[in-house]
Amino acid sequence: MTPALEYHKQLKGKIEVISRAQIQNRADLALAYTPGVAEPCKAIAEDVSKVYDYTRKGNMVAVITDGSAVLGLGNIGAEASLPVMEGKCVLFKQFAGVDAFPIAIRTQNVDEFVRTVENISPMFGGINLEDISAPRCFEIEERLKASLDIPVFHDDQHGTAIISLAGLYNALKVVKKEIQDIRIVVSGVGAAGVAIAKLLHLAGVRYATFVDSKGIIFAGREYLNAEKESLLKLYPNHAKGTTLGEALVGADMFVGVSGAANSVTQEMIVSMAENPIIFAQSNPSPEVLPEVALAAGAGVVATGRSDFPNQLNNALVFPGIFKGALEARVRHITDEMKLAVARALADLVEQPTAEYIIPDTFDERVVRAVVEAIKLSHT
Repeated sequence: MTPALEYHKQLKGKIEVISRAQIQNRADLALAYTPGVAEPCKAIAEDVSKVYDYTRKGNMVAVITDGSAVLGLGNIGAEASLPVMEGKCVLFKQFAGVDAFPIAIRTQNVDEFVRTVENISPMFGGINLEDISAPRCFEIEERLKASLDIPVFHDDQHGTAIISLAGLYNALKVVKKEIQDIRIVVSGVGAAGVAIAKLLHLAGVRYATFVDSKGIIFAGREYLNAEKESLLKLYPNHAKGTTLGEALVGADMFVGVSGAANSVTQEMIVSMAENPIIFAQSNPSPEVLPEVALAAGAGVVATGRSDFPNQLNNALVFPGIFKGALEARVRHITDEMKLAVARALADLVEQPTAEYIIPDTFDERVVRAVVEAIKLSHT
């Protein structure tokens, strides 16, 4: 049995429910349950906003999946997704003091999924969508944002985009390039790739090429969904050719969220512009290993792994995002908030170097910086 399996078997779940109320006598029982509980019930019935005063809603997030795109494992189903959802809840509590509960829904029908989340939403102050495959994840998020009055945040999209932008801000300082001048190549045009491209465009990136499993995407090509077509409108100028290798020639930056391990070779990186930025973010196996990229002349290399420098970890983002949203009682996580959070994270690194472009996951300043960014951009 591997250490990871032994760890999870011994724990039998990484979270538990602990009562905040101490019931030591009949008086306590009468307050926590009947008859005392009737008073807050009646107050909420008269004014539903009082639910934030009398229940845990204001500090409770649902971490919800359908198990269709779990880590690098793919469509493994609801039950198999639970270790990841539990882990996410641990991070919410550990880093931001936010209570989170894992929910795996056994349907991959968009209508059923959306309706289920809508029906269970009264208990929660926010919805963290997790590990839902594209393109369904885009529709699910948009529909829930429209129907619910609490923040809905698909972390695979926006958490990844925010941490990528934060890393880019500092990587550009290291290689001495300007954001509006660089040409990027994004490999993987699913949830993360689309969100990264959109946020980077808002931040000033103007030149990008996108590569999916069929090759470079371009107008009129087969196998384009609405999201891929929208990217071509944002970035009408793209590299010529059909392959990832052709796309990378002369590029300043590679963003890998494809799940295709070792798909970038030394020769490809040598063909890029001087001191290219390599964000090989697929887990557990990146598109190119850091030592390979650096040997080929990369100026900055980042991955999603904790055993290499420059880990682009969503755990730097989502705990503070939700803590800030809950404290400020915001309804939506806006583009302005995402940009503000990315800048706040980047600014925590006062002197970026090739091996230090992003704060450490355990940096105690992170959550407060993200919370303040949410609040300032909200007002």
